[in-house]
Amino acid sequence: MLLALDVGNTNTVLGLYKQGADGTHSEIVANWRITTSANYTVDEFGVLLRDLFSLRGLETAIVNGIVISSVVPPLDSALRHVCELYFKLKPLFIEPGVKTGLPILTDNPSEVGADRIVNCVAAFERFGGPAIVIDMGTATTFDVISKKGEFLGGAIAPGLKISAEALFARAARLQRVDVKKPAKVIGTNTVDNIQIGLYYGYIGLVDGILERMIAELGPETKTVATGGLAKLIAGGSKYIAEVDDMLTLNGLRIIYERNVDRSRKRAT
Repeated sequence: MLLALDVGNTNTVLGLYKQGADGTHSEIVANWRITTSANYTVDEFGVLLRDLFSLRGLETAIVNGIVISSVVPPLDSALRHVCELYFKLKPLFIEPGVKTGLPILTDNPSEVGADRIVNCVAAFERFGGPAIVIDMGTATTFDVISKKGEFLGGAIAPGLKISAEALFARAARLQRVDVKKPAKVIGTNTVDNIQIGLYYGYIGLVDGILERMIAELGPETKTVATGGLAKLIAGGSKYIAEVDDMLTLNGLRIIYERNVDRSRKRAT
């Protein structure tokens, strides 16, 4: 089986894929979302993974391939050692030199985060182009794919939770509230006011950027959202057509299969 890990600033998402008769890993049999901690030791992370497997009645020995995208560099070394110590495998990291099939047409391709590349690979595989991927995590990224499957660039905005935390931290009299869709648009109390401002204000940010991008790319542009807050915001958006919670994991699976010979090398 293939273990895919997407290590983000706030959460780490893991998926376990079963290998089919054709050699590809199309069926996901388990997935988890855990809090990312840059302070994990190798053994702490290894025990956590072992326990996650155990809770699903799985053994770590069933894994014969590992692929990782990470935007938390301090964790990368620990992750490599975890894979070698607990799985006896060398992981495939999404980094320069890995075959992705996605030409990157930006000023400095090395600046583009691994998660953004992975999302675009999965989106183009599923929807074709032109397309826009909106990933709503710690930050919200907008990634633009051309009709030919090229990464053209995009935009980065503060995530909804970061925006909310900034408001609560700087306005002492405003109480913390759950970020959710409010029941009305004109608030009659402080909680209503904050929820309306956060929810509809963020939809305005997302739709404002998407409207301008779609106008430049053309009306045939597909849009897909992923990330922890994707369903919440997509429900009120005029421009988000699809939500795919597994987009990043599927992108990792696709890239792994494009590099399968390299990623199967065992740790020495």
